[in-house]
Amino acid sequence: MKRNKANKNTSGTIALNKKARHDYHLEDKFEAGMSLQGWEIKSIREGKVNLTDNYIIFQNGEAYLVGCRITPLQQASTHVVCAPERARKLLLKKRELERLMGARDRQGYSIVASAMYWKKCWVKLEIYLAKGKHDHDKRDAVKDRDWQRQKERVMKHSV
Repeated sequence: MKRNKANKNTSGTIALNKKARHDYHLEDKFEAGMSLQGWEIKSIREGKVNLTDNYIIFQNGEAYLVGCRITPLQQASTHVVCAPERARKLLLKKRELERLMGARDRQGYSIVASAMYWKKCWVKLEIYLAKGKHDHDKRDAVKDRDWQRQKERVMKHSV
């Protein structure tokens, strides 16, 4: 007999980094797996993840996510020493790693994690090659968003 689990989140999204869209022009998208420990998976299932203020570094030809906080559960981590903000290895293909490192080194891109989500039974991280926005770019984006909302309201009420 199967039990139906009532998932809190049906879309598969675990955590979003909304600040990334505000601070950067997101250009090329990559999907990366993550090397996680058991206690981290249990905490992720409970939604105890914070993706803000994270960044990706490269060491010895491998990519690591730094600054992502996964808060340990008390009952899951009694016998394990937990490091909530440890560097987590990203699982990318060699060609993707070379592309990311080349764009960062030669063209001045930043590499930003924007979302964490479930894909079947694996945790995936959505990362982007991004260029930083200036203050006037951020203000223009806010103005454009407000103008789009006003247009939708006018069109909705005029019909």
